Amino acid sequence: MPAHRTQGCVRSSMFFVTTQSLDRKEAIRLINLIVGKDLRAMADEYKIAVWRNSRENKGWAGQVIERYLGLPQNSRQAPDFGDWELKVVPLRKDTSGNLRVKESMAITMLEPAEVVANNFEDSHLYDKLRSMVVVSRVWESKEELRSMLHAAAEFDLDDPDIRKQVVSDYESIRTQIRQRGIDSVTGDLGKLVQARTKGPGHGSTSRAFYARPIFVAHILNLQKLTWMPRVFFDPVSERKG
Repeated sequence: MPAHRTQGCVRSSMFFVTTQSLDRKEAIRLINLIVGKDLRAMADEYKIAVWRNSRENKGWAGQVIERYLGLPQNSRQAPDFGDWELKVVPLRKDTSGNLRVKESMAITMLEPAEVVANNFEDSHLYDKLRSMVVVSRVWESKEELRSMLHAAAEFDLDDPDIRKQVVSDYESIRTQIRQRGIDSVTGDLGKLVQARTKGPGHGSTSRAFYARPIFVAHILNLQKLTWMPRVFFDPVSERKG
């Protein structure tokens, strides 16, 4: 449903955003208008399911932002808005009230044949990482009764050291697939980007690329505003990821 924004509220109809060609800076401006808003309440307004068959719909918060920006839901491996990708990640507060990255960030599904055939610059992983808007939300409990929007960070894969490490991670995973097959790939590979199983249950065989929590923390602190509390890397989340 297209969104109409007035005095910080989100209402349906009247105001339409061009979806596939929305300018990234304009998207960040629009997202910043709802900083501090409860995404859980917005999910109810947009009739987006937070729970399905007693399991959490892991993508619900991202679907809320997509609907707010006027983007239809899709599962394409191309970037959401043509030139840039939208991601939403949860943060949690530690005992001192500091915000920490709660978990790794799913980037894109891993297709073994595609990875083996393509260098990093020609890969789906590069298409997703090269230009992003990463929105952070505050996770409060596993019940997901409330979740406040924290901030939006603009990220480009232009830092030479970060890019070099991501390429190295990709090539390590690519070599592992080529030499020993996809079943040999585990989450231990990669310093910033890892590949591991995705999907419910321990029997899942599909895999996806994930940004480790330390990489997510780096992304979120790139566009740190004076009012935006610093986001820390959480070693506990890294061990879980």
